[in-house]
Amino acid sequence: MSDLILEELFIKRSQQKKKTSPLNYKERLFVLTQEKIAYYDFDAEKRVRRLTSVLDICPKSPDSCDILVRCNKDLLQKYHPCAWMDGMWLCCHQEVKQAMGCRENPGPNVLLQAPEPQGPSVGMTVTAEYNYLPMTTQDLELKKDEEYTILEMSDPNWWRARDKYGNEGYIPSNYVVEAENGLERFDWFCKNTNRSQAEKLLRTENKDGGFLVRDSSRPGKYTVSLLSKSGGDTGASCRHYNICTTPQGHFYLAEKHYFSTIPELIVYHQHNAAGMVSRLKYIVTTRMRPPSTVGLGYGVWEIDPRHLTFIKDLGTGQFGVVKYGKWQGKHDVAIKMIKEGSMSEDDFIEEAKIMMKLHHENLVQLYGVCTTQRPIYIVTEFLSNGCLLTYLREGLKQHPTMVQLLEMCKDVSEGMAYLESKQYIHRDLAARNCLVDSNGTVKVTDFGLSRYVLDDEYTSSVGAKFPVRWSPPEVLLYCKFSSKSDVWAYGVLLWEVYTLGKLPYERLNNQEIVDKVSSGRRLYRPQLASEKVYAVMTSCWHEKADERPTFEELVLTVQDLKSTFGF
Repeated sequence: MSDLILEELFIKRSQQKKKTSPLNYKERLFVLTQEKIAYYDFDAEKRVRRLTSVLDICPKSPDSCDILVRCNKDLLQKYHPCAWMDGMWLCCHQEVKQAMGCRENPGPNVLLQAPEPQGPSVGMTVTAEYNYLPMTTQDLELKKDEEYTILEMSDPNWWRARDKYGNEGYIPSNYVVEAENGLERFDWFCKNTNRSQAEKLLRTENKDGGFLVRDSSRPGKYTVSLLSKSGGDTGASCRHYNICTTPQGHFYLAEKHYFSTIPELIVYHQHNAAGMVSRLKYIVTTRMRPPSTVGLGYGVWEIDPRHLTFIKDLGTGQFGVVKYGKWQGKHDVAIKMIKEGSMSEDDFIEEAKIMMKLHHENLVQLYGVCTTQRPIYIVTEFLSNGCLLTYLREGLKQHPTMVQLLEMCKDVSEGMAYLESKQYIHRDLAARNCLVDSNGTVKVTDFGLSRYVLDDEYTSSVGAKFPVRWSPPEVLLYCKFSSKSDVWAYGVLLWEVYTLGKLPYERLNNQEIVDKVSSGRRLYRPQLASEKVYAVMTSCWHEKADERPTFEELVLTVQDLKSTFGF
């Protein structure tokens, strides 16, 4: 084979054609040429090769081929070398089929070296996904769908850019995408929207033929979600169609109707049902709700209290009253009014500058602080559905689906995985310290604030205010906090989710909890939790901290559990 670039055996994860089958990893013979990459079922003894898959490559460049192989983001770092039998993996004796592998994939292996995507760079043209009105004199106005040139990217959250008229200023980086690249520029593409959120959006619009395109549970794939009223108003149903690809890289929803790009596919099906329950008649979008920015303008962390309008009380927390309000009369914010003597204020103010730079879709964004008067204010993103604990107890008006509950768990795990990657410890993770937005997305809040509490009862494990019910043995006995103590608390939070907000160890007082947990007692399995879900909880409650999973591993585990529902 004259154009052969690479021929080697690699470990490949199975395609999971049956949702009930376990994850499977087998050796495959991969053959890479300038034109294509193919892999084969391979028997070394019989020297038998059976072609399993082919992917054409263009352009015909060895460098491009190498990049394609290395950018496979579906591959995991661990696999199970032995079979699943009698309810466990024979290699590691784990009793959950979807459990992460126990053996590191061998190296060196170019298939496991997945670099981060390049993304926009200085000098590149980007397109605005949302309108943005300047909040400071240093900011630049964005108009949806217009193009801008990036001039500086020293701050990952605020880029300096120039518009087509020559005006320059700072723009929120999460409001723009690389021009003519990806689906983000189309209103029908709802990035980071899951199945239950998609159905909620479609039913809220309640229009026959309403549709959106979202990320599939399979990385790199997409799904069309469609509402049909073929049975009348009472018979409205949501259908989900995976966008498939041919070996040649063409896209299709219905066989015999192939397209070079997804936008071309959508345009065709806006006029033709072609095998679907309805044609795509009405675009349903999340674009009217732009994401939160890091701060209220570039370089803003000290907020003038005169620019805040207080509208209503949201509740009372550890540090004082929390109110819903507006910044400059138009931006929704939540305002924590810190009662004097409850917090080590000077230490917190220094920390706030660091906390503001933490930005993730599953963290409540800190916008800034007001420190020029007393009491000081903490100004954050406002989430309309309030506290997760209250939402679990009162907001789920109908019996929740397993997908809804798993989605909440996934949201929290992803926010905590981000904190873990930044070496940031929450110290007080619980359902009461998570909030829910209008889409049902859960976000973690108040991360790190417990360090600044001045209440002796709260900081002592003897006092009733200490989060004993969410604390592992090393915290109860030695006040030793780490990301692994957050993992223990995450397991308790899962228990809260699956009991719809019950109090952990509800019949025990604090001292009894310390005694029981230290001697090995754990929370019981909630009625709504399957054995697999409960296994995730108990994995978080290992007595030895280093035996607990990381949040990165928990994200993968919850994602695998979701896949069992075809999601």
